[in-house]
Amino acid sequence: MPEIVIAERAGVGADGHPRPTEDHVVVLDNAVLLLDGATSPDPALPPGGWYAERLAQRLAEDLGAAPEADLTDLLTSAIAVVTTENALRPQQSPSSTVAAVRWLEDRVEALVLADSPVVGFGDFGVDVVSDDRLARLRRRGMLQTGADVRRRRNAHDGFWVAEADPGAAAHAVRRSWRRTDVDAVVLASDGVSIGVDQYELFDWREVLAITRADGPDAVLDAVRTAEKQDPDGERWPRPKRHDDQALVLIDFASGGIQGLP
Repeated sequence: MPEIVIAERAGVGADGHPRPTEDHVVVLDNAVLLLDGATSPDPALPPGGWYAERLAQRLAEDLGAAPEADLTDLLTSAIAVVTTENALRPQQSPSSTVAAVRWLEDRVEALVLADSPVVGFGDFGVDVVSDDRLARLRRRGMLQTGADVRRRRNAHDGFWVAEADPGAAAHAVRRSWRRTDVDAVVLASDGVSIGVDQYELFDWREVLAITRADGPDAVLDAVRTAEKQDPDGERWPRPKRHDDQALVLIDFASGGIQGLP
């Protein structure tokens, strides 16, 4: 088994008050899942963390039962089951990002749906598996209201996310690396990746180095420190002062011969 280290930290709600994290991390025998529930624009809907928790549980069960099944197929089925069991309706349901990493005897696979990136490190260099469709819409000012988000969610002129449409899984970003080429893989929610993409506190190589040297909490600390120095979002505009944070390092280099189980 590779060595796996995790750091998680709750952020605050849109009102600035503390509330439970909506990020969920699940570690399986040969996979790690990270889901980040989206804060719902409609208070009448269940929170994104409620949905992320249920989808993570279902996906974990399906991966446990079929550890080598196609990741897109597994995600499609999991979304369908959670949708049916909870009578969810497209555009009127909570949603979640999905980041999944799985290691098999010959390869390491990654799947990313929405803005929770996976970053691979190895003989191939640094490979950032990211879905930037949501970020592009934000930069263009096309997600100003809750109605904008609902209209663009799981639409070909918008972005794709796990919600009540199983077909969204087919739009996930995928990657596969030879197992012998992989040194480490990082999964992050956007409360962590913002430190790379927007705050420019470090690059992904530095995130790996800090995590290995000082632990993943050191990366979370650096992001929070930067946000405390910009409490009103003047330098870095953002909807919440502190987002939920989750960071996972899957370190194959420290797990024996490429971490073979």
